[in-house]
Amino acid sequence: MKIFVTGYTGQLGCDVVKEGQRRGFDMIGVGQKELDITKEKDVDAYVTELKPDAIIHCAAYTAVDQAEEQKETCWDVNVNGTRYLAKAAKASGAKFMFISTDYVFKGNGTEPFLESDEADPVNYYGYTKYEAEKAVSSILDEAFIVRISWVFGINGKNFIKTMLKLAESHDQVNVVGDQIGSPTYTFDLARLLVDMIQTEKYGVYHATNEGFCSWAEFAKEIFKQAGKKVKVNAIKTEEYPTKAVRPKNSRLSKQKLRDNGFDPLRPWKKALAHYLKELGV
Repeated sequence: MKIFVTGYTGQLGCDVVKEGQRRGFDMIGVGQKELDITKEKDVDAYVTELKPDAIIHCAAYTAVDQAEEQKETCWDVNVNGTRYLAKAAKASGAKFMFISTDYVFKGNGTEPFLESDEADPVNYYGYTKYEAEKAVSSILDEAFIVRISWVFGINGKNFIKTMLKLAESHDQVNVVGDQIGSPTYTFDLARLLVDMIQTEKYGVYHATNEGFCSWAEFAKEIFKQAGKKVKVNAIKTEEYPTKAVRPKNSRLSKQKLRDNGFDPLRPWKKALAHYLKELGV
């Protein structure tokens, strides 16, 4: 199976390529330097020549706060880029998987959002990802749309690396304690995505590691497992103002994964332990 992966230089794309290679698939990963997905002709030419069996689209503009000011760039990458890739997938007959986000939801209430719940993004990044979802659905009769949250992996920046860096110079940190969600380890997620792309079980899915926590609880567990003596002060969202609004409830129901016979990802604390070993902590 030949699988084309965008966003290869990012956390998820890198692990998806590695996972596919472990299974003996022909994995072609590209970053922005190899292919500018905002140029439709380039995307068409690349996919036409490559003739992949599947496309896993991990590339995205993910600078959530910057997106509030760089709206045109964010839209170009997240919406136009996704649209061009979906069109190319249709033309070539390749399966298509789009990686979306918990930020498509408003984040109200305390119950996990179902795959079928109405989207209502509270920031521009989330808005572009939802518009991209709609573009995929309008172009392709069958596709995979996988929403993820709080991503961490070996390749790139993430919350865990930030906390470990802060531990070098701080004995206490303030971390938001009223935003609840699920960390997602790209090593675990990549295995699921490669499993999924081999099937015909199309649709919208939520995929995160099992269990919920706040960012503050996440930070406490990071320091605990890493053996760092750092006090975590849980603060309210309002005490840590950002340009982009963040949803307070990012809980996602993974029922559709189970309904379709996919194994849920392991609990996030176990995933964190594996990741810290991977980092050599």
